[in-house]
Amino acid sequence: MADPAPQPASSPTPQAPESLAEAALNAAQQAVTSLGQEAGVAGSAAGGVQPFEPAPLTKPDSADAPAKGIDLLSDVNLNVKIELGRTRMLVEDVLKLNEGAVVELDKLAGDPVDVYVNDRHIARGEVLVLNDNFCVRINEIINQVGDAEGRSV
Repeated sequence: MADPAPQPASSPTPQAPESLAEAALNAAQQAVTSLGQEAGVAGSAAGGVQPFEPAPLTKPDSADAPAKGIDLLSDVNLNVKIELGRTRMLVEDVLKLNEGAVVELDKLAGDPVDVYVNDRHIARGEVLVLNDNFCVRINEIINQVGDAEGRSV
């Protein structure tokens, strides 16, 4: 024989759903009210909340202030290369090179040379001779990322 299912000793009296909802709303309202009172007490204890007023922006006193930042970079070494031209050769042809050999480049005499700073192409110019030394006159600054057009000198 099976035992009958155990019954709870005392069961709460069932309430109407409206009264449960009303009780929940009252509890929520009391919680909101108590939080508001706690926040008011904390605010008054801290001297009240003051609005944030940012300091006004002003220009530097001297015009050379930005130059001081640039001066920090004045002694930085950069690798500058001037490229006359390029060519492609087979290993066999490179091994045959000897003193007096002529290597043909992809640029003509008088074409602008490319100026690289730290392997970044920054300018074009023309080769000159000054006091028996080669030099390059910069004729064009190459477009940088974000520039609309290159600047000509």
